[in-house]
Parts: sequence; C-alpha cells; structure tokens
Amino acid sequence: MNLFSVEGKTVVVTGGSRGIGRMIAEGFVQAGAKVYISSRKAAEVEKTAAELGCVAVPADLSTPQGVAALHEAVSAAEDRLDVLVNNAGATWGAPLEDYPESAFDKLWGVNVKGVFFLTRRFLPLLRAAATPGDPARVINIGSIDGIRVPGLDSFAYSSTKAAVHMLTRHLAHRLAGESITVNAIAPGPFDSKMMAFALDDPATRDRIASDVPLGRIGRPEDMAGTAIFLASRAGSYLTGAVIPVDGGLSTHG
Repeated sequence: MNLFSVEGKTVVVTGGSRGIGRMIAEGFVQAGAKVYISSRKAAEVEKTAAELGCVAVPADLSTPQGVAALHEAVSAAEDRLDVLVNNAGATWGAPLEDYPESAFDKLWGVNVKGVFFLTRRFLPLLRAAATPGDPARVINIGSIDGIRVPGLDSFAYSSTKAAVHMLTRHLAHRLAGESITVNAIAPGPFDSKMMAFALDDPATRDRIASDVPLGRIGRPEDMAGTAIFLASRAGSYLTGAVIPVDGGLSTHG
C-alpha cells in the first residue's frame, strides 16, 4: 500500500488558478487525482486548467451565487468528492488610522464565510466519499499571520485567518463522526499574488528569506506535499490540526 497515494481521488481546489492554489492543484494532478479548480476570473482559470490538465470552474466564492455555481458544476459530473481544498482568499493592507471597514467586510466574506458555506454545500458529496478507513478530507488554507502577529498592517487578513483556524477545529469536531477530516495549512512566505509586492523585489525577498529559520522562501512542492499528505492514507488519522508550512518562521513568536 502506498501511504501517500491520492491516485483516482476527486479534488476541488478553490482559488486554483495561481499562487498556492495552483501549487496544490498541480501537485494533485501530477499525483493522479482528478482536479477541479475555481477562480473569479474565467480566462485565468481556464488558462491554468489547460496548462495543468484539470477542469476549470469560474466562480466568485464571496457570493452565494458563486458557491452554488461551483457546487453545481462539480455535482453535475461527480457523485462524490474526496478532497475539498478551501484556498480562495483575499488580503488588505492599510495604516491603522486609515484601515477601512470595507476591508473587514470583504475579507470576512471571502476568507471565512466562503470557507464555511462552500464546505457545507459540498457535504453531501463529501459524505458520499467518506469511509472510516479512508475519510473525506477538507483542507483549509489559513496563514501563519493567523498564528503570530504579522509585521504588516493587515488587520482584517490576520483576524480572518485566525478565524479560519478556529473554524477548522470546530468543523473537525463536528464532522469526525461522519468520517470527514478537516485540517488547515498555515503557509509562510510563498510566491503568490499576495506576496508579490515583497517577493518580486530581490532585496526584500532576500531579507524575508533570511528571517526564515530554514533560510528560504517556500517552494511549490512544500505546499503540494503537505496537501497530498493530508489527503492520503498517511494523513487519515489527523483532524483539527493547523500545520504551519513556513520554514520555522512562526517559531519566532
């Protein structure tokens, strides 16, 4: 038995057209899973799907209509869902005195409500895939900024990612009896649109990498490997966990 096999599993990755979502989606495709990816921008998600060999579903998961559209597209083609990766998210930075209320409204809608309501919508398909020996899996993408105080003025982002971590634990407790595990990955610095403002500048990139105890920025295989572990037989007894994938950065406190 291959402890880390996900071959033949059906996987949904939200926000899968770029950044961390793309890293995870590509890892699952290469490991033999059937993957659906979603994103707000139709052209972008369709381009990525063509490159990776997966299925594109344009959907804005900050709205009930987008949640319904993604669910309907997957349920029309599948009678079960083995893995749901809730990766779609947004960030917002502004000085304390200028930080707008709209930032909290937007990020709460995308980062927290989107995770909750999409997971709930997919429960019938997750239940159809779930067995005691091979549970269905929900993997939420949080952030180390939800574990420790970030250096940036990203108040709504850090607050909502901390909420994702607690929501993960709450759902894990509620769904364990149905053979559905719920875990979260809390990434540190990876190449993504959210980090581009810093990592695209060589000097800033070097400074950020030097702050990481392992001395580098995260690589795609670091993120894909953690998600595949959680979705495989090797991760079947793990639920309610928040796993920092950050090169030790969160050990700074």
